[in-house]
Amino acid sequence: MSRDDGRRDDGLRPLDLIPDFVELANGSVLYSQGKTRVLCTAMVEDGVPRWLHRSGRGWMTAEYSLLPASTGERVAREASRGKQGGRTVEIQRLIGRALRSVCDFQALGERTLWLDCDVIQADGGTRTASIPGAYVALARALNRYGMGHLLTGQVAAVSVGMVNALPYLDLDYSEDSTAEVDFNVVMTDDDRLIEVQGTAEHGAFSRQQMDQMVDLAAAGIRQLFTLQRAAIDAPPGE
Repeated sequence: MSRDDGRRDDGLRPLDLIPDFVELANGSVLYSQGKTRVLCTAMVEDGVPRWLHRSGRGWMTAEYSLLPASTGERVAREASRGKQGGRTVEIQRLIGRALRSVCDFQALGERTLWLDCDVIQADGGTRTASIPGAYVALARALNRYGMGHLLTGQVAAVSVGMVNALPYLDLDYSEDSTAEVDFNVVMTDDDRLIEVQGTAEHGAFSRQQMDQMVDLAAAGIRQLFTLQRAAIDAPPGE
């Protein structure tokens, strides 16, 4: 069945990954999924938080933000309010959990990996777009310093939901805002689940529907892994 944008129910939005979009970052990518665009950067910094000092282990911190003009109405910068909102904190933690699951921090040593995901334009799925984008930026940053082996696998994410009683992959804003059920699924490239966030917006959903949505998400994520690898392996400046 065709959706408003012409996609099949199991189709991803058009993807465009531009590596090294930020020249001065250790690793970066402009990650576009349909009309959702996220600028992801990664930096490698010597030193770790105080609670890890002299442990021999590294750490990773993720930050996420919606830029003011990223939605239909101006989003006030959280710095102007003096604190981050609950949604921002939740998404930052999700990105961090996802990426930390595939990083060898013992081999990293006492270094901190900083991941920044800035949403330039939002049309649904900003948190799930941030995860594969952050992974590409991180992999390119580590490869730059000969540390690519510290990543023990790939990780990506995608949204999925029930819209008009049908399972749809990769929801845009119009679909997400009317979905009866919406899920965010995060997986590794050996088919292990890192996180499944699912909510029934209207009524409830069955176990069969849940399995159907997770299977649909897994198939979409496998496609993302192929695109990730191409972006990670692209020569510098391309």
